[in-house]
Amino acid sequence: MNTDLDKKQVKTRTKQTMRNLILILGDQLDSQATVLSDLDPSKDQAWMAEVMEEAEHVWSHKTRLVLFFSAMRHFREHLLNRGITVNYHKLTIDPVMDRGSSLSQVLGKDLRKLKPRKIILTLPGDFRVLKALQEEAGKTGTPLEVMQDTHFMCSSQVFSGFARGRKLFRQEDFYRFMRRRTGMLMDEQNRPAGGRWNYDQDNRKSLPRKGLRDIPGTPGFSPDRITKGVISMVKSRFTPHPGSCRDFDLPVTREQALKLLEDFTRKRLNDFGTFQDVMQTEEKFLFHSRLSSSLNLKLIHPRECLEAVLNAHDKGLAQLNSVEGYVRQVLGWREYIRGIYWWHMPGYQKLNFLNHELPVPGFFWDGNTDMVCVREAMDGVLSHAYAHHIQRLMVLGLFALLSGVHPHGFHQWHMGMYCDAVDWVSLPNTMGMSQYADGGIVGSKPYCASGKYIQRMSNYCQQCFYEPEHTAGSTACPFNILYWDFLDRHSEKLKTSWQMNLQLGNMRRRFQDRHLRQKNRIAAREVLTRYFN
Repeated sequence: MNTDLDKKQVKTRTKQTMRNLILILGDQLDSQATVLSDLDPSKDQAWMAEVMEEAEHVWSHKTRLVLFFSAMRHFREHLLNRGITVNYHKLTIDPVMDRGSSLSQVLGKDLRKLKPRKIILTLPGDFRVLKALQEEAGKTGTPLEVMQDTHFMCSSQVFSGFARGRKLFRQEDFYRFMRRRTGMLMDEQNRPAGGRWNYDQDNRKSLPRKGLRDIPGTPGFSPDRITKGVISMVKSRFTPHPGSCRDFDLPVTREQALKLLEDFTRKRLNDFGTFQDVMQTEEKFLFHSRLSSSLNLKLIHPRECLEAVLNAHDKGLAQLNSVEGYVRQVLGWREYIRGIYWWHMPGYQKLNFLNHELPVPGFFWDGNTDMVCVREAMDGVLSHAYAHHIQRLMVLGLFALLSGVHPHGFHQWHMGMYCDAVDWVSLPNTMGMSQYADGGIVGSKPYCASGKYIQRMSNYCQQCFYEPEHTAGSTACPFNILYWDFLDRHSEKLKTSWQMNLQLGNMRRRFQDRHLRQKNRIAAREVLTRYFN
């Protein structure tokens, strides 16, 4: 690892005592961040570091590594152009150049050398990182100020005010709270635009029989000199890591993220809502924005995305149901998940309500499986470190849930394999919504379904050996067998959710025949043996 400081910066730094050292993490590339607003280039310096720990504490996809490191290096250039001194630690092809494997190790060495009066840090998106940096600051006796992350539209204090005193609270309640608070999609009488809060009925259409055609492609961004250097380093240094970065084309600067947003609102937003849940072979992105990685690295602010979408509706470029669907995801779900994370950490990461213990299956790393739906979803993950929300929740997440994969192990896999994954968003989404490890904190019931759901929302089943109509025999869809086994195994715990009454009632009627119940249990064990050995 080397430290990038030009000679002029080093000379200036040695002449005076540093006031503040501003820490900027890899998912905090926000040019409008509060930590930068009061920065005095004559007294303060910025600090950024690429370290092995952040690449390996979860086994990170090559595309994810390129995205984070390239975006960080571009942000460094942005800061330098603003006249800010940047203490930047860069990973190189040669590991001998490394000055430490973790953020805290590298920071500790610099604190002893630079001796700043104070460290200033935006609240990290990872509880683990926050604690490590606090401990390192304590070791050197350097005061550490942690500032709120103004990237989000709901502060921790506002979320606490919403959550306090409620035994249970749901995303829908929070979403309406945020709509009223911001005035987004509200009329002059503070009523929801169009007279409805929810357009899910219009936004969850099945895949048309003939499939979707003339889908606009999402723009890609050719790697520049900086990104090419990162790709070369990642290919050399992280060879054993999963996935590929051969076709890397993600936004790594704010300017690129804004171009992607503009393209989305013009070309794909209008059909986004209607078909947001569908899946189609050989179509990785459909009408999705592909902006989540730019949002989560803070290259672009959620308010900018929401205002662009609302403006598109005002100009007649997008129908209301699609606009509401996007607002729900960004203003509702994204902010809600972040609030859940900080409201329940650190204990949340240890939850395992269903006592699942299996490891993540091997084909979640290489895509080598005979189930077409899983193979199609994994193809996008391995190629682009991406899958849209239904592929994540109702294909890959569903298989893990029905099989009994350990929820935190699934979260770690998710963190490593997706380009947009940061702990604050991954943990509640995987362990709460996807794996129901929290027993109902995030969602009121587990998202469990049979292969029939995948058949209805995609064309995957048409090309698969397994039949979604079959629940027994060699051609039975593995999702069907595991679905009934899941309900059978967990019926006592699941009956506490009234929303599971219909599914549990169907299961009890089905298994009145004890022979059929035993037959399904044997079949489920065979499925697990097939896919987990």
